[in-house]
Amino acid sequence: MRNLHFRRAARTSVLGTAALIAALSLTACQSDSPAPAAYDAEAPAPQKPASGASAAPASDTGNGKETAGDTGTSGSGSEGAKDSGSESAKGSGSAAAKQQRSSASLPTCTGENTKLTITGVKRPVNHMLLTVTNTGSKACNAFYHPVLRFGEAQSVPPVVEDSKPQAVVTVAPGESAYAGVMTSSADGSGTGGYSTQDLSVGFLDAESKSAGDMVNVPLSKDVYVDSTLTVTYWQTEMDDALMY
Repeated sequence: MRNLHFRRAARTSVLGTAALIAALSLTACQSDSPAPAAYDAEAPAPQKPASGASAAPASDTGNGKETAGDTGTSGSGSEGAKDSGSESAKGSGSAAAKQQRSSASLPTCTGENTKLTITGVKRPVNHMLLTVTNTGSKACNAFYHPVLRFGEAQSVPPVVEDSKPQAVVTVAPGESAYAGVMTSSADGSGTGGYSTQDLSVGFLDAESKSAGDMVNVPLSKDVYVDSTLTVTYWQTEMDDALMY
């Protein structure tokens, strides 16, 4: 009986030892396995390559270029931008050309479609403002500068070249353009001065030739002019005409 109990105890001990060894082996295996990665809900799912397709990334074909799909998109955008730019430039050029042709087809401002007036100003000293107003039904071009003749002058005064505008001044019906007139020097350095109440004004065409007849412009009082008499180009703004 004692031998039977001893054999059972020995068997139990062997089984327990075996179970313990198995448990330790399992624990060791689990400790060597990598820990599961944290779950990222925003991470994109891995794409499975289509059958027969290369497993290389879609953005790299191995030759430094984009994939056919990306190239098609990019090419479409480039073509669209190119076409759009071409159409825009073409349209802009056409509009500019049309406007230029329209401006060139306008009549020249003359005494027949305008009214001229001249007034004295306080500043600058010894200056007057010549105003031309379009009295016609169509816009007209005021080319270059007015041609002035005070009294019995044998020559017309020079123009101030610095006052030349960037484009021809176009005067719409009812609107005005301006020219500044310096009648004499402020420091008395001018020569050959005289006083007069007579003023005639002429216009120039696109070729800088006389356009129409000279127009008599009344003066309210005597005006003193000397050798420093000058006139500006036609201006669209009054202040620009009195800058010189």
